[in-house]
Amino acid sequence: MAAKKDNLPLTINDDTEATSTITYANDVVSVIAGVAANEVEGVAGMCSGSGISEVFGRNKNITKGVKVELGTEETSVDIYLIIEYGTPIQTAALNVQENVRKAIETMTGLHVVRVDVHVQGVSFEKEKEDTLVGLESLNSHKEETTKPQKPMHVEFEGEPTPAEEHTGDAESTPVTDEKEQAEE
Repeated sequence: MAAKKDNLPLTINDDTEATSTITYANDVVSVIAGVAANEVEGVAGMCSGSGISEVFGRNKNITKGVKVELGTEETSVDIYLIIEYGTPIQTAALNVQENVRKAIETMTGLHVVRVDVHVQGVSFEKEKEDTLVGLESLNSHKEETTKPQKPMHVEFEGEPTPAEEHTGDAESTPVTDEKEQAEE
Protein backbone atom coordinates (compact mmCIF):
# COMPACT_ATOMS: atom_id res chain seq x y z
CA MET A 1 0.00 0.00 0.00
CA ALA A 2 1.31 3.44 -0.92
CA ALA A 3 2.30 5.77 1.88
CA LYS A 4 0.04 8.75 2.54
CA LYS A 5 1.60 12.00 1.41
CA ASP A 6 1.17 14.78 3.92
CA ASN A 7 1.84 17.59 1.47
CA LEU A 8 -1.33 17.05 -0.65
CA PRO A 9 -4.47 18.95 0.36
CA LEU A 10 -7.55 16.90 1.16
CA THR A 11 -9.94 19.61 -0.04
CA ILE A 12 -9.59 22.07 -2.86
CA ASN A 13 -10.24 25.68 -1.99
CA ASP A 14 -11.67 27.94 -4.68
CA ASP A 15 -9.35 30.96 -4.64
CA THR A 16 -11.19 32.90 -7.34
CA GLU A 17 -12.74 36.10 -6.12
CA ALA A 18 -16.39 36.87 -6.73
CA THR A 19 -15.38 39.88 -8.84
CA SER A 20 -13.38 37.93 -11.44
CA THR A 21 -15.08 37.00 -14.74
CA ILE A 22 -14.39 35.02 -17.86
CA THR A 23 -15.76 36.34 -21.14
CA TYR A 24 -15.87 34.71 -24.55
CA ALA A 25 -15.87 36.36 -27.92
CA ASN A 26 -18.80 35.49 -30.20
CA ASP A 27 -16.35 33.94 -32.66
CA VAL A 28 -15.10 31.47 -30.04
CA VAL A 29 -18.59 30.10 -29.41
CA SER A 30 -19.35 30.24 -33.15
CA VAL A 31 -16.33 28.07 -33.97
CA ILE A 32 -17.25 25.54 -31.27
CA ALA A 33 -20.84 25.38 -32.55
CA GLY A 34 -19.78 25.14 -36.21
CA VAL A 35 -17.34 22.29 -35.58
CA ALA A 36 -19.89 20.42 -33.44
CA ALA A 37 -22.60 20.81 -36.10
CA ASN A 38 -20.35 19.56 -38.88
CA GLU A 39 -19.43 16.44 -36.86
CA VAL A 40 -23.01 15.18 -37.13
CA GLU A 41 -23.65 12.55 -39.79
CA GLY A 42 -25.98 13.79 -42.50
CA VAL A 43 -24.87 17.43 -42.40
CA ALA A 44 -23.63 18.37 -45.87
CA GLY A 45 -22.51 21.86 -44.90
CA MET A 46 -23.58 25.22 -43.61
CA CYS A 47 -24.89 28.34 -45.25
CA SER A 48 -25.47 31.92 -44.24
CA GLY A 49 -28.86 32.88 -42.94
CA SER A 50 -29.57 34.92 -46.07
CA GLY A 51 -30.19 31.94 -48.32
CA ILE A 52 -28.99 28.86 -50.14
CA SER A 53 -26.84 30.72 -52.64
CA GLU A 54 -23.92 30.77 -50.20
CA VAL A 55 -23.24 27.16 -49.28
CA PHE A 56 -20.14 26.35 -47.27
CA GLY A 57 -18.80 22.81 -47.15
CA ARG A 58 -17.38 21.14 -44.09
CA ASN A 59 -13.90 22.63 -44.51
CA LYS A 60 -14.85 26.16 -45.50
CA ASN A 61 -15.26 29.03 -43.05
CA ILE A 62 -16.74 27.18 -40.09
CA THR A 63 -18.38 30.23 -38.49
CA LYS A 64 -20.55 31.01 -41.51
CA GLY A 65 -24.04 29.79 -40.83
CA VAL A 66 -23.71 30.23 -37.06
CA LYS A 67 -25.21 33.14 -35.13
CA VAL A 68 -24.52 33.41 -31.40
CA GLU A 69 -26.05 35.59 -28.71
CA LEU A 70 -23.90 35.69 -25.57
CA GLY A 71 -24.89 36.67 -22.06
CA THR A 72 -22.75 36.59 -18.96
CA GLU A 73 -23.57 33.00 -18.05
CA GLU A 74 -25.69 31.70 -20.94
CA THR A 75 -25.87 31.67 -24.70
CA SER A 76 -28.23 30.89 -27.55
CA VAL A 77 -27.24 29.66 -31.00
CA ASP A 78 -28.85 29.72 -34.46
CA ILE A 79 -27.38 27.30 -37.02
CA TYR A 80 -28.19 27.29 -40.75
CA LEU A 81 -27.58 23.89 -42.37
CA ILE A 82 -27.71 21.94 -45.60
CA ILE A 83 -28.65 18.29 -45.03
CA GLU A 84 -27.51 15.38 -47.23
CA TYR A 85 -30.22 13.77 -49.32
CA GLY A 86 -31.55 10.57 -47.75
CA THR A 87 -30.83 11.64 -44.17
CA PRO A 88 -33.87 11.96 -41.90
CA ILE A 89 -33.95 15.71 -41.34
CA GLN A 90 -35.58 15.56 -37.91
CA THR A 91 -32.95 13.12 -36.65
CA ALA A 92 -30.05 15.14 -38.05
CA ALA A 93 -31.41 18.40 -36.59
CA LEU A 94 -31.90 16.87 -33.14
CA ASN A 95 -28.38 15.41 -33.25
CA VAL A 96 -26.97 18.83 -34.21
CA GLN A 97 -28.81 20.49 -31.33
CA GLU A 98 -27.50 17.97 -28.81
CA ASN A 99 -23.93 17.95 -30.13
CA VAL A 100 -23.70 21.76 -30.21
CA ARG A 101 -25.17 22.08 -26.72
CA LYS A 102 -22.76 19.52 -25.25
CA ALA A 103 -19.72 21.04 -26.98
CA ILE A 104 -20.42 24.60 -25.85
CA GLU A 105 -21.29 23.66 -22.28
CA THR A 106 -18.26 21.37 -21.96
CA MET A 107 -15.72 23.77 -23.43
CA THR A 108 -16.93 27.08 -22.03
CA GLY A 109 -19.10 26.32 -19.01
CA LEU A 110 -21.82 28.56 -20.43
CA HIS A 111 -25.41 27.38 -20.10
CA VAL A 112 -26.94 26.91 -23.55
CA VAL A 113 -30.49 28.24 -23.44
CA ARG A 114 -31.43 27.13 -26.96
CA VAL A 115 -29.99 25.81 -30.22
CA ASP A 116 -32.21 26.65 -33.17
CA VAL A 117 -31.48 24.67 -36.32
CA HIS A 118 -32.61 26.17 -39.63
CA VAL A 119 -32.49 23.64 -42.46
CA GLN A 120 -31.93 25.74 -45.59
CA GLY A 121 -31.69 22.98 -48.18
CA VAL A 122 -30.86 19.44 -49.19
CA SER A 123 -27.61 18.45 -50.89
CA PHE A 124 -27.47 15.81 -53.58
CA GLU A 125 -23.64 15.89 -53.83
CA LYS A 126 -23.06 12.67 -51.87
CA GLU A 127 -25.64 10.86 -54.00
CA LYS A 128 -23.95 12.16 -57.17
CA GLU A 129 -20.52 11.06 -55.89
CA ASP A 130 -21.85 7.58 -55.02
CA THR A 131 -23.35 7.30 -58.51
CA LEU A 132 -20.10 8.40 -60.17
CA VAL A 133 -18.05 5.97 -58.09
CA GLY A 134 -20.45 3.17 -59.03
CA LEU A 135 -20.23 4.04 -62.72
CA GLU A 136 -16.43 4.21 -62.60
CA SER A 137 -16.16 0.81 -60.95
CA LEU A 138 -18.61 -0.63 -63.51
CA ASN A 139 -16.56 0.81 -66.39
CA SER A 140 -13.30 -0.51 -64.96
CA HIS A 141 -14.88 -3.96 -64.57
CA LYS A 142 -16.04 -3.89 -68.21
CA GLU A 143 -12.53 -2.92 -69.35
CA GLU A 144 -11.02 -5.84 -67.44
CA THR A 145 -13.45 -8.35 -68.96
CA THR A 146 -13.00 -7.05 -72.51
CA LYS A 147 -9.20 -7.29 -72.46
CA PRO A 148 -7.96 -10.06 -74.77
CA GLN A 149 -7.01 -13.18 -72.90
CA LYS A 150 -3.74 -15.01 -73.66
CA PRO A 151 -4.33 -18.48 -75.10
CA MET A 152 -3.43 -21.31 -72.77
CA HIS A 153 -1.01 -23.97 -73.97
CA VAL A 154 -1.59 -27.42 -72.50
CA GLU A 155 0.54 -30.46 -73.25
CA PHE A 156 -0.64 -34.03 -72.77
CA GLU A 157 1.42 -37.18 -72.47
CA GLY A 158 0.67 -40.13 -74.69
CA GLU A 159 -0.06 -40.82 -78.33
CA PRO A 160 -1.27 -37.84 -80.41
CA THR A 161 -4.85 -37.87 -81.58
CA PRO A 162 -5.62 -37.98 -85.30
CA ALA A 163 -6.54 -34.27 -85.14
CA GLU A 164 -3.18 -33.37 -83.63
CA GLU A 165 -1.37 -35.41 -86.27
CA HIS A 166 -3.36 -33.69 -89.02
CA THR A 167 -2.72 -30.12 -87.81
CA GLY A 168 0.93 -30.74 -87.10
CA ASP A 169 0.62 -29.66 -83.47
CA ALA A 170 2.09 -32.89 -82.20
CA GLU A 171 5.82 -33.42 -81.98
CA SER A 172 7.47 -35.44 -84.72
CA THR A 173 8.22 -38.33 -82.40
CA PRO A 174 5.41 -39.82 -80.35
CA VAL A 175 5.79 -39.92 -76.59
CA THR A 176 5.96 -43.45 -75.17
CA ASP A 177 5.05 -44.69 -71.78
CA GLU A 178 7.71 -45.60 -69.25
CA LYS A 179 6.50 -49.24 -69.35
CA GLU A 180 7.08 -49.40 -73.12
CA GLN A 181 10.56 -47.92 -72.69
CA ALA A 182 11.36 -50.45 -69.99
CA GLU A 183 10.26 -53.37 -72.20
CA GLU A 184 12.54 -52.29 -75.05
